[in-house]
Amino acid sequence: MRLAGKVAIITGAGSGMGREMAKLFAKEGAKVVAGEWNEATLAEVIAEVEAAGGKITGVQGDVSKADDCQRMIDAALAFGTLDVVCNNAGVMDLFSGVAEMDDATMHRCFSINVHGPVNLSRLAIPIMIKAGGGSIVNTASLAGVGGAAAGAAYTMSKHALVGLTKSTAYRYAGDGIRCNAMACGGVETAIMSSVDQSKLDMVALGVLGKWHAAMPGTLKAVDIANLALFLASDDSVHINGAIIPADWGWSAT
Repeated sequence: MRLAGKVAIITGAGSGMGREMAKLFAKEGAKVVAGEWNEATLAEVIAEVEAAGGKITGVQGDVSKADDCQRMIDAALAFGTLDVVCNNAGVMDLFSGVAEMDDATMHRCFSINVHGPVNLSRLAIPIMIKAGGGSIVNTASLAGVGGAAAGAAYTMSKHALVGLTKSTAYRYAGDGIRCNAMACGGVETAIMSSVDQSKLDMVALGVLGKWHAAMPGTLKAVDIANLALFLASDDSVHINGAIIPADWGWSAT
């Protein structure tokens, strides 16, 4: 029970990596606050966790909205405290380069992928400071450390998330707060359902595909959940400000 007695907020908990995090964290003893915009998938993960004997509460909302993030914080405090925040919610872009990128896609990527983690972190950190510490785990991407994984909008947003991770880690280390990010490679999730695939930039995909072809393999969502568990738990107490690749060695190419 590596998270026994801890309370964790997980965003994007209705599907993919977030869903596996919610199930695993509850299994490991955490009381889970599941944040998710999709009411139907939120109900599904709550039912799964409760059926397995875990403790979970759901908050339907949009992480780009500060008020919705506050409701997640309030739900955590109803459990008594807040120990872990997993900023996992994210959306993809259309793979367009900056010359072809539309403003709506850019704003959407930044709203969810950057403003969401900022909103939740700025609310969580004062609580964690008073409690003597905590762990923030950000779901980044290889697009946060390189330029060939996605389009300009998603790539910029994940680079910003990496910057937020490092800044947070250094600034609040003395308060007992750790902040790390997972630079995920190819993971079998439904993130592409977050965009209209009929509008994908096929020319850009042809260029990026030269690097995509070197992908050694894909990971399961549970693989990322296991890494998140390690970073959330006291097993990683000396790890702070790390951007950890989870990509079968794809970034080594």
